[in-house]
Amino acid sequence: MSEPQKKPLPRRLNLEIPANLSATYANFAIITHSPWEVFLDFAQILPNLPKARVQARIVLTPTNAKMLLKALEDNIARYEAQHGEIKLPPRPPSLADQLFGSVKGEDESAPEQDDSHE
Repeated sequence: MSEPQKKPLPRRLNLEIPANLSATYANFAIITHSPWEVFLDFAQILPNLPKARVQARIVLTPTNAKMLLKALEDNIARYEAQHGEIKLPPRPPSLADQLFGSVKGEDESAPEQDDSHE
């Protein structure tokens, strides 16, 4: 008989946050990538100013970017479980929506009405 496999102990990380570390506020993000890296540029858009200023850039490997995505999904789910759903503002229609939004394909006809009564 083989011995039961031992579960690896969770890795503990001693995280140090410097006392003088300043927080950066961002209300806009630009995400770009190359084959090797994902770039997250965080910016501030201020009312009545025609440009946004990038405040911070984070460069990640694609694997670490995907791990960040999963961690954000988990944390948003926990936040919403505790505080309620986060409502997103409506997005303006894209140019394609504006130009072709009224065009219906053959498979997009109006839904059939159900005339049966219970």
